[in-house]
Amino acid sequence: MKNVIVTGAASMMGLALIEECLKREIEVTAVIRRDSPRNDRLPESSLLSRVYCSLDDMESLPEKVSGGYDAFYHFAWGNTGANRNASTELQSRNIGFTLEALKAAAAMGCRRFIGAGSQAEYGPRPEEKIGPETRTEPVTPYGVSKLAAGRLCMLLADELGIECIWPRIFSVYGLYEKETTMVQSSLRKMLRGEPTEFTPARQQWDYLYSRDAGKAYYLIGEKGKDRAVYCVGSGSARPLYDYIEMMARAAGTEPEGIGARPYPPGAVMNLQADISSLKADTGFEPEFTFEEGIRETIEWIRKQKRADRI
Repeated sequence: MKNVIVTGAASMMGLALIEECLKREIEVTAVIRRDSPRNDRLPESSLLSRVYCSLDDMESLPEKVSGGYDAFYHFAWGNTGANRNASTELQSRNIGFTLEALKAAAAMGCRRFIGAGSQAEYGPRPEEKIGPETRTEPVTPYGVSKLAAGRLCMLLADELGIECIWPRIFSVYGLYEKETTMVQSSLRKMLRGEPTEFTPARQQWDYLYSRDAGKAYYLIGEKGKDRAVYCVGSGSARPLYDYIEMMARAAGTEPEGIGARPYPPGAVMNLQADISSLKADTGFEPEFTFEEGIRETIEWIRKQKRADRI
């Protein structure tokens, strides 16, 4: 690839992909909202340009860029975060936004469109590993909307004559992650010396560091197969309490509060990505251990705090 365009460019996944592309000297056009407070996250580079376009105005994007990109990466998604399932109607709007982004990609002459699916498309599953062919039974507005967006994109791509790939992102942690996630909120409490509370943490979980996730998405754009669905994760799982103990050690404290909360209704107890097709098609291999990723994440949090005091 020589040039790509990325929506949701100031998100954790968008930034991870952008950094990977810039490292490989690929030109990147970052699509961002003009009023977003996260825009200052974007790195300074002669290879990076910015275009302002909101999620609900994707049809205007072809008028704002020259087009002809090798890949169109679409991470932008409205109503995310802790309350993302509070409104079915608001979540469902993302389906139309995603289809508009696909139409914009085709109008711009992009070779392929790469979306951002989710583990939530599967719902709670009994399988030891969850792969692209695993049955999808989402139980939340977010999961249903992601599944619908991905399936409709494949059909619309047939009509438009553009390649389409739908990766499903599992649990990515790291730089620029939302502060409401288990990893981020717990790390920050540990670093402040505040008490933490968890479920019994016996869930089998698959965590992938953000830098590895960015590399996976770059490789999907470069080598992924048209119409493929890929699971983006580490491919291995451990009990959640193992991760909590590693986080506490890296933060210089002792793990506490494991078992202080009950499991929520419908809790997912097993989440391990089958990344065999991703590895076979693209050559992806995770580089960072969880401990390495957590140490980098802690240093990033500390740098943020120092910058806030300036």
